[in-house]
Amino acid sequence: MNSDSMIVIPPLIPSSPKASYAAHKNEINLAVQTVLESGWYILGQEVALFEEEFARFVGTEAAIGVASGTDALVVGLRACGIGARDHVITVSHTAVATVCAIQLVGATPVLVDIDKTTFTMDLNRVEDALRGDRRGQVRAIIPVHLYGHPVPMSGVMELADRYGLYVIEDCAQAHGAICCNRRVGSFGHFGAFSFYPTKNLGAIGDGGALVTKDQHLADSARLQRQYGWKQRYISESPGMNSRLDELQAAILRVKLRYLDENNRRRREIARAYDDLLVRADLSLPAEEQGMTHVYHQYVIRSHKRDALKAFLKENSIETAILYPQPIHLQPAYRDTAILAPGGLAETEKTCHEILSLPLYPELNDGEVSRVAKTVLQAGCA
Repeated sequence: MNSDSMIVIPPLIPSSPKASYAAHKNEINLAVQTVLESGWYILGQEVALFEEEFARFVGTEAAIGVASGTDALVVGLRACGIGARDHVITVSHTAVATVCAIQLVGATPVLVDIDKTTFTMDLNRVEDALRGDRRGQVRAIIPVHLYGHPVPMSGVMELADRYGLYVIEDCAQAHGAICCNRRVGSFGHFGAFSFYPTKNLGAIGDGGALVTKDQHLADSARLQRQYGWKQRYISESPGMNSRLDELQAAILRVKLRYLDENNRRRREIARAYDDLLVRADLSLPAEEQGMTHVYHQYVIRSHKRDALKAFLKENSIETAILYPQPIHLQPAYRDTAILAPGGLAETEKTCHEILSLPLYPELNDGEVSRVAKTVLQAGCA
C-alpha cells in the first residue's frame, strides 16, 4: 500500500470549542451580527437578557455578568466584604483561579484535602479547619464543583450557618449540575461561573457571571464590577472594571438554550466509557447519590497514568491532566497558603494518577469507542 492510499485517522482532543461553534454556527453568527449592527457593545440589552435567562436557569434571583470566572470569584468575595486578614477555606486540587481570587482580595487561602472518589472537598476536613480557627479568621468557604460533580452542598451550608460564614460556590466546571434537586450555584450566597471556551457553557473568549438569591448582594456585586457606579462616573464605593461584553452575552444566550441537551450527551458519553472500560484496571468517575454529574471532564485514575497517556498520544488521542501539581506546591502559593489540619495527602496522590479522556457533546459514538478500545489496548491501564 502506498502512502497515497493510507487512511489518516484524525486526532482526538480532550475538548473542542470549535466543534461547539460549528454545531450552532448559523445562530451564533446571526447573534454576533446583530450585536455588531446595534452599535452597543458593553452592558447592553444582550447582557441584561443573558443575566435574566441564566439566573432563571440556575434558579436564583439575579445574575451579574463579569469578564471572567476569576473575576466572578473576586467580585463575589469583595461584595461579601472579604479582604485583608480574613481566611477563606477551599481546596488545592482546583484551577489556580480559585486560590488566586482569594489572594487578589487580600485574604488568605486555607486549603483542605479532597474526597478520593469525587475529587471535591472533604467536609470532615473543612470542619476540622473550622474547629482549629481559634481567632475566628475564617469568613468564607469556596466549595469547588470539580469536573462537573457537585460538592454536597447541604453539608457545606450547615457548616456555614453554624459558623456564620459566607459561601461562594465555584461552579466554573459544573454548569447545570444538580445537588439535591437544585442546580449548583443556587445554594451559597453566590455562585461563580466561568464561560471560558472549553466550559460546558463556553463563550468565544473570556467571560463569567455571579448568581445570587440575595438582592443586596446582587446590588453590591454590580457596584463592584464597574467602579462602584450607581450613576455613571460617580463612584459610590471602590470597585473594578469587569464587564461581560455584548458579543459574548449574545453567544452565551444561543448556547444556553442547548446546555441541558449537551449535558445529557456528556452523560451518555460518560456512561459509554463506564460500560466499555468496566474491566480495565482503572478507577472510573463516580456519581454520588442525589447528584447529577455533568462531566466537564471524564477523569480516570491509573497507577501507570504517564505510560497510558503516552500510548494514547501515539495513537492520535490527546488527553489532559487537570491538575498536574496541587496549588500549595506551586512556587507562587507554597509560602502563602495555609494547609488545614491533617494535610493534603489525597490531593498530592491524586495529581499523579488522574487523566481526562476526550469528552465533549460533539464526539460521536465511534470516536468514544475508539478512545476506550485504545485505553484497553494500552496494556498499562
